[in-house]
Amino acid sequence: MTSPSPPPPDLPASDRPAPDLPAPDLAASDLPALDRPALDPAALRAAVIRPGGLWRAVDVTAVTGSTNADLLARAAGGEPEGAVLAAEQQDAGRGRIGRTWVAPPRAALTFSVLLRPRDVPPARRGWLSLLAGVAAASSVRTVARVDATLKWPNDVLAGGAKLGGILAEAAGDAVVVGIGLNVSTGPDELPPPGPGALAATSLRLSGSARLDREALLADLLAGFERWYRAWCQVLGDAERSGLHAEYTRLSATLGRRVRVERPGGQQVAGLATGVDPDGRLLVRGSPDAELAVAAGDVVHLR
Repeated sequence: MTSPSPPPPDLPASDRPAPDLPAPDLAASDLPALDRPALDPAALRAAVIRPGGLWRAVDVTAVTGSTNADLLARAAGGEPEGAVLAAEQQDAGRGRIGRTWVAPPRAALTFSVLLRPRDVPPARRGWLSLLAGVAAASSVRTVARVDATLKWPNDVLAGGAKLGGILAEAAGDAVVVGIGLNVSTGPDELPPPGPGALAATSLRLSGSARLDREALLADLLAGFERWYRAWCQVLGDAERSGLHAEYTRLSATLGRRVRVERPGGQQVAGLATGVDPDGRLLVRGSPDAELAVAAGDVVHLR
């Protein structure tokens, strides 16, 4: 049995996750009118496809049901890893636990990638959602200049509101990872939060002056490739690849009290102390009891 990861160390003030803050209360009239240009597939291919690189095909479709479903079908047909599929609009985008992801055309960045991490033990593949989160949050910080953080297991946050989400789905030795980020979405275009869910936000509502989806996607894919290659080289060892440390740095969950609503209606409450070698959240309910949670909705407690 593997020993649990230690609690995250105290971070310098400059590296601590941003506190949960309410999303800016902006009306549509407060925001400038925006042009929403389409993604340029040729420019994206030129930016991310290189000899010996991970990405070998980048496609953009105007509208589809779900980019995850499309790539899962292609994976079933034997397509090798390295395919990227972005959609300007999804009309059946999927989130965790059967939820949907809806955004106006060209207002969000919605895409999926096809991976085949054959050398990584299946138990460690739970880190792929966390890896995608690290790549997404890092690119939002670099390109959009928004202090994004991560809520375990699959939410990208800005100012305590949900900026985006991640969904990893496995089929045989293939894993398709879908990422959705609200970019230019206005307050009247965001869905109302469900019971107990976080309010949604966008880069636009978070004050970003850079809403370039193409630059964001190119940077995110480059970062994803770096982390994925490093993680695969050490057979999915998040500690040795540096992924564990970077996830800890960007996490808004670790080090705080949480309630985890698990499948089947069970709830666990306690201090989120770390993430174990298989990507499970460690929750300490009492000084001598720590539970590794593989799936569930996390609520950050005040």
